[in-house]
Amino acid sequence: MSSYQTRAGDRFWEGFWQLADPKIWIASTVPMALAAALAYGLEGKFNFFWFALTLLGIYLIEIGKNAINEYVDYQSGVDRFVTPDKRTPFSGGKKAIVQGKLNLQQTAWIALVTMLGGCLVGLVIVLFREPGVFWIGLAGAAMATFYSLPPFKFSYRGLGELAVGITFGPLIVSGTYLVQTGAINLPVILASFPLGFLIANVLWINQYPDVEADAMGEKLNLVVRLGKRKSVQVYKGLFAAAYLSVLVLIFVTGNILWALAFLSIPLAVRGMRVASRHYDHVPRLVEANLKTIQVYQVTGVGMVLAALLPRLC
Repeated sequence: MSSYQTRAGDRFWEGFWQLADPKIWIASTVPMALAAALAYGLEGKFNFFWFALTLLGIYLIEIGKNAINEYVDYQSGVDRFVTPDKRTPFSGGKKAIVQGKLNLQQTAWIALVTMLGGCLVGLVIVLFREPGVFWIGLAGAAMATFYSLPPFKFSYRGLGELAVGITFGPLIVSGTYLVQTGAINLPVILASFPLGFLIANVLWINQYPDVEADAMGEKLNLVVRLGKRKSVQVYKGLFAAAYLSVLVLIFVTGNILWALAFLSIPLAVRGMRVASRHYDHVPRLVEANLKTIQVYQVTGVGMVLAALLPRLC
């Protein structure tokens, strides 16, 4: 193999992992961990093999969604319109095509292979473990595919936040729980809502640095449509909705341990203060991006503990 081929291969795999972005797999790991904790806490059931296989399938779908989004955002110009002063670790896409590590054809193949791989894993689960998860899996795959692609193009038409919230909240939590236990109940559905609101808020605040580029590329998400100042109020509202949904969960289940989710409130307050003051100053807004991710993580850990402790104690 020539040195050129070696460099090209290295560049491809560097681009692939940049596109896959394992550090953000926490987005899907948190709701899966919550579902597994609920399955064990409520029913005393947990099967590691089927959990690991479900995790693999969702990770593959997530990579496929990233690849599709990268392809479409490059084609529309959105990623190319982001100026250097607006690029942050939380915005501007995965940057694999912009930086020349992948080309459009390679990105398209990654999307196809990983999406098909995720669907194949889902089919194995449907055939050999839980047929009822078929419709949840189909909905999740559709959300990932049409997040950027026509005819729906959720992220370009102001529906991306809703699609992400539904997928990483109710769909992943209920689907994983169904694989583990063979049933879905009201507490499981209610427990999915705080995470759905919070992951939508992660997407919401991460769109701020890209507003100008998104507008130029006609990616008309809700932050673009509302403007940065008004969007801060929605950012605060999504935090409020998350914590109110925890209160509903406590009321319905009678499990006060769900209040562990409130441990993330100081982080949320800090994120809201930063966003209110620096919504139009990208370098200073980065703290709000980070705090929003931390809120999601801390809330998730608190909820996992709340689901497990009644059985463990």
